[in-house]
Amino acid sequence: MKAYHHYTCKELNDLDLVDFLEKLGHRPDKIRRQDYWYLSPLRDERTPSFKVNRAFNIWYDHGLGKGGRLVDFGIEYFRCSISEFIAKMNSEPCDNFLFQQHQHSDRKDSISSSEKDSKITILNSTTITDSTLAGYLNQRNIPLSLASRYCEQVSFELHCRKHLAIGFKNDLGGYELRNQYFKGSSSPKAPRLIAITGSEELTVFEGFFNFLSFQTIQKCTFEKARRLPKIQTNFLVLNSLSFFEKSRERMEQYGRVHLFLDRDQMGIKSTQRALEWSSKYIDQSTYYKNCKDLNDYLVKCLNQELRQRPGKGMKI
Repeated sequence: MKAYHHYTCKELNDLDLVDFLEKLGHRPDKIRRQDYWYLSPLRDERTPSFKVNRAFNIWYDHGLGKGGRLVDFGIEYFRCSISEFIAKMNSEPCDNFLFQQHQHSDRKDSISSSEKDSKITILNSTTITDSTLAGYLNQRNIPLSLASRYCEQVSFELHCRKHLAIGFKNDLGGYELRNQYFKGSSSPKAPRLIAITGSEELTVFEGFFNFLSFQTIQKCTFEKARRLPKIQTNFLVLNSLSFFEKSRERMEQYGRVHLFLDRDQMGIKSTQRALEWSSKYIDQSTYYKNCKDLNDYLVKCLNQELRQRPGKGMKI
């Protein structure tokens, strides 16, 4: 006779998150001390931005701007209510889910130290000059001269070590930080509005590399680049899709809103929701419907162009 669990909400939150994710088939791409980084189980992505801090037994999805404890993850993952998730867990035979209890630390000093170590501290920012960062921009087909107009070279500290990244400053002073091996952000996290005086139209992107890709494509001469609309508008870079609905009041101030959101499940869903709000919203992602996002489109198009026209270089 099979035995079943009888979890309460508190008992579920006391289960080890890393163990729970492994039972669901998700393993970390990298581990940095107490931080376990995953490709998000909640959406499609290429760079791990879903973090579990095992010391606190909490998770945070940087792409969604959401986080919490195990039950919070469960209702997002299975798309259900709290009561439905608890019922689901209690309907599974014990042999199916043998979890470890999370080991809470009784030492307040070790917890505060872990919290301090996992916080990004901005040290300074300057013009982009580092050759490794320039090489990373080149990999993503973004000209250094263009990136330097909107981004900075940021030195920051994380886990007691100094790092360099391309930094895109938001409207509240926080930075989106990217290099070849790192994707993160400093507090506070917020969108950024890049305004052109008098514009009555707005173009919206999820991340700043898609915004930079748009600017690059506007100057490209290859055939597929000419398919994208040549528009001069104000620009809103969300820095997280969690700010999309929160930015609706700001977007509604414009007569027309061009949406260049990602072609993953969450991006498509947000675009469809906006199209239901008003006819002023225009889905421009159809131009790169077979790609993950606008930067993916740029990279694939330019690489194809270079293969067809060797020795010509990137024309912008």
